[in-house]
Amino acid sequence: MVELVISGDCVVTPHAIGPADVAIAGGKVVAVAARGAFPLSAGARLVDATGKIVMPGGIDPHTHCLWPMPVPDGPTLYTQGPSVVGRAALFGGTTTLIDFTRWTHGKTVQGAIEERMAAWRADGCPCDWALHTMVEGDLPPDIPAQLGEAIEAGHATVKIFTTDITPSRKGRMVDFGDIWEVFQVLAKRGGLGVIHAEDNDIVMHMYARLFRENRAGFENMAEVHNTLSEDLSFRRIIRLAEHVPGTALYMMHVSAGNGVRAIREARGRGQPVYGESLHQYMLYTQDDYRRPNGQIYHTYPSLKSQADQDELWRGARDGTIGCVATDELCCSLSVKTQGRRIDDTTGGNSGVEPRVALMYSEMRKRGFTLRQFVDRVSTNAARIMGLYPRKGAIAPGSDADICILDPALRRTVRAEAMHESDYSPWEGREVEAWPAMTILRGKVVVEGDRWLGDDRGGEWLPRRVPEEIRAAAAL
Repeated sequence: MVELVISGDCVVTPHAIGPADVAIAGGKVVAVAARGAFPLSAGARLVDATGKIVMPGGIDPHTHCLWPMPVPDGPTLYTQGPSVVGRAALFGGTTTLIDFTRWTHGKTVQGAIEERMAAWRADGCPCDWALHTMVEGDLPPDIPAQLGEAIEAGHATVKIFTTDITPSRKGRMVDFGDIWEVFQVLAKRGGLGVIHAEDNDIVMHMYARLFRENRAGFENMAEVHNTLSEDLSFRRIIRLAEHVPGTALYMMHVSAGNGVRAIREARGRGQPVYGESLHQYMLYTQDDYRRPNGQIYHTYPSLKSQADQDELWRGARDGTIGCVATDELCCSLSVKTQGRRIDDTTGGNSGVEPRVALMYSEMRKRGFTLRQFVDRVSTNAARIMGLYPRKGAIAPGSDADICILDPALRRTVRAEAMHESDYSPWEGREVEAWPAMTILRGKVVVEGDRWLGDDRGGEWLPRRVPEEIRAAAAL
């Protein structure tokens, strides 16, 4: 029996954008048909979405909840957990997060996954979620096989670093021999490599150089995590994948034009390589480091030049950049701004709540189509990460995860009006729409400014990356 019908004149489905009624029952979309096609049964609700955009719930494929944050001369702090970030996501029209399990030495991969999932469930997550498996350092010989088992169990993506990022994080980088072994497992078991790619030699050289020159202020970050590093590392990792047929890559937080071009060229050769950027990189540049509290705009690698940002937008338009994520790291302003040097500035941002509205507004200004917008904040992540068509689509059989975006709800972004932190890097920005309603698996969880959800209502999502995503540049 139909429980909820959304009737709109701009409904984004996989095959069309236009007027439709969406019928929902048992947490699923059961039908999409002409407006007025579903006579309401007793107890069913009709939501009139005339004048609004009815789209799949957003998917953020890159967040860091309950994440350790080293404090200079103090104990390790942790970022806000999924109980906070998941709620903020739903207020912003995002219904699914993909976070990380961090494997460290002395653990098995399965043990690390179980520990991480237990932590998420203990904190509680109101939206649906999945986990990438992150490995680091010198990998013991049995770890690649354990990653293969994790892929088979529904943890389809493996995060790898080609750099230690900062001098204080020695042991984060995985060497190319171990990456080669992991790629063979990904190719055999159907996984996807999600890569933080920077050239470690260049990065560490620049740390040493800037310290010698007494230029260690964080405003010089773009000189350390620079465009040359992105060019060298992207091309090297893509070349390695080319030597392991069947290896598919998802290049995380692309920040430079060089990275965009490396991905574009690989895709032109038919390689299954996908690009992700962040709304920070697409809307801020290295000049913003010099603003008051300029640390709030930073995440690793670093902000780059206006020319790099322009290339990110070109990549988003032509499909080289398929997803726009946040690299969410939800902490207070005092924590975010505690570091002031190139080697101690906190990465990540509080940005999951305004992401959908910001990208709608900015893409609209730049002439992107509505389909391109929905693909980059929802559908492409579902397809690449092995969630489609359960997620990222308004179609019969899909989870009824829906964001109703209202262009009449123009507003100015204010941290005090949101649900993440006491600051926002987007403070004062005007957006041209805001979610009027968010629906998770058929349940209205946010309506206007009212929270109606279940604080522990989120579900873990097992994933399997489709063959067509792994075989070629499918999107």
